[in-house]
Amino acid sequence: MPGRLLSTYLRPYRGWVAVVVALQLVQSFAALTLPALNADIVDSGVAKGDGGYVLRVGAVMLAATLVQVLSAVSAFRLAARTAAALGRDLRAAVFHRVQELSLREVGRFGTSSLLTRTTNDVQQVQSLVLMTLAMMVTAPIVGLGGVLMAFRQDVPMSLLLLAGLATLVLAFVLILRAMAPLSASQQQLVDRVNRTLREQIAGVRVVRAFVQDRREGERFGAATTELREVGYRLGRVQAFMNPSVLLIIECSNIAVLWFGGHRVQAGSMQVGSMVALLNYLVQILQAVLLATTAFQIAPRARTCAERIQEVLAAEPSVRPPRHPVRAFESRGLLELREVVFRYPGAELPVLRGADLVARPGETTAVIGSTGSGKSTLLRLVPRLFDADSGSARVGGVDVRELDPALLTRAVRLVPQQPHLFSGTVGANLRHGAPEADEDRLWRALEIAQAREFVEALPGGLDHPITRGGRNLSGGQRQRLAIARALAARPDVYLFDDCFSALDQATDAAVREALAAETADATVVIVAQRVSTIRDADRILVLDEGQVVGAGTHAELLRDNPTYQEIVSSQLVEEEAA
Repeated sequence: MPGRLLSTYLRPYRGWVAVVVALQLVQSFAALTLPALNADIVDSGVAKGDGGYVLRVGAVMLAATLVQVLSAVSAFRLAARTAAALGRDLRAAVFHRVQELSLREVGRFGTSSLLTRTTNDVQQVQSLVLMTLAMMVTAPIVGLGGVLMAFRQDVPMSLLLLAGLATLVLAFVLILRAMAPLSASQQQLVDRVNRTLREQIAGVRVVRAFVQDRREGERFGAATTELREVGYRLGRVQAFMNPSVLLIIECSNIAVLWFGGHRVQAGSMQVGSMVALLNYLVQILQAVLLATTAFQIAPRARTCAERIQEVLAAEPSVRPPRHPVRAFESRGLLELREVVFRYPGAELPVLRGADLVARPGETTAVIGSTGSGKSTLLRLVPRLFDADSGSARVGGVDVRELDPALLTRAVRLVPQQPHLFSGTVGANLRHGAPEADEDRLWRALEIAQAREFVEALPGGLDHPITRGGRNLSGGQRQRLAIARALAARPDVYLFDDCFSALDQATDAAVREALAAETADATVVIVAQRVSTIRDADRILVLDEGQVVGAGTHAELLRDNPTYQEIVSSQLVEEEAA
């Protein structure tokens, strides 16, 4: 899984990788020549008292060292650049895939998990790529090359090096096998901690209002404690790695000095050869240490790569059409026919054969009890979800066959809890209409009854908005969201109970201004308050996912028991008449 992911996203940088490999080959061969040259100086120069020979071979050693250093620095810089580019591409790929997913898939992964996968998981994979590029040639070439060069110096002593190397490999295999499942658990628990923290920050007002600080603290504490325990267990396993490596290195050193000294004493081996063997031992073990760093990252990076691949491989339930329709048959007409929809994991469908027809120049309202499916009905139109059966049609064309860009331009949904982006008031209003000039924005604000408060803000349209619009009241956010939809001038407006935070006077003023501005557009309003929708041209009454009544306010008040019940719960008889 990680190999397939990396091969896909490293493909555009094959040229850079090839240069890194070439530089590391130069670095490795230069490094391997140094111990042999050192042995030659000892045996042929120092032992014979030939100072000129020492200087000549020493100059070659210096040149080889310079080549090694320059190659190593260049290779690492290019490896870091390649890893950073891959990280950027992976983040972009995950981001664009998440943009393509419907709310169904986003809910399955969870917002916190998607954030972790896009940031932390990609960083872990990027670190692995950097370490792999930094050692993929150097470690094996220097390690194996050091063994071969050691055999040229002395075969019996080289067998000691092989024994030490085999012991190291065995230690790595055992430790990595123990680390892999712990790394996977650790990543899942990081998701859980992030999710818990995000919920508590987002709901801090509710937590404080209900004095649940201690309970939420305990919940967060339990999540972090479990993460800590897994971290402890992983740390205990990792703690064996470096001491094991150092123990094997020191034992190998002692063995080379002990047996090498005896062989030199016996005349079976020259001093220079023993010095070379010690240098090769250092090179081999340095290569192993470099590999150790990558191996320590590998289990967690593998888990992260699998989690990234899981997102990239996710098939969105809302897919763009293969042959998109790029023109409407009847501009502005909105139809939902016999739609059935069930949320993932739900036992019963939230919509059961619901119908809705809304025409240009008319205002259609939808009312019903909580959980009756009003908001879900509207979400099917811009394809936040696709119906399980039945169809939603805009302009006479099934939304599943429409060009997504055309559908987006034609429909604007204003949710009850609108989201404002960090930036300015103007930038938020232009989010759906980047071409809108200031006059158009001020006109939209005026209709949404937001012009007065925006003019009072320091900077007006340039006033900064914090993430989510936290520096504005609920009513102000709703009015800006309404203005944002108006600035886009779509064919179909979907207002999903987005007047709920407005007082009665402002609600009435917005609806009056909207009626004039949207005279040629299709308007659908979902509301809880009867006063918001009583003047609509047509009102649909939704109950348990089905339309149980349709007509004007007066007709429904006369003939529909469900509507009568809603009205009686909100209005006194004089208001209802």
